[in-house]
Amino acid sequence: MLWPMLAIALGFCGIAVLGVLAIRVFVEVRRLARQVADSSLRITRAAEDLERAAVPLASAASNAGESVGN
Repeated sequence: MLWPMLAIALGFCGIAVLGVLAIRVFVEVRRLARQVADSSLRITRAAEDLERAAVPLASAASNAGESVGN
């Protein structure tokens, strides 16, 4: 009777360990997803800033090219 009870206890402990590890993985995945979302927002803002900064430079370069050609 000892061996079956020991096998059941070890099986339960194994399943409990797997459950704890699954919860830890779930928490880390959620944290990573939040970081990816924040990074995506930062990249979007930086792209918008770059686009806004490029418009005056492009028009200045275009005007400089026209004045050199004349």
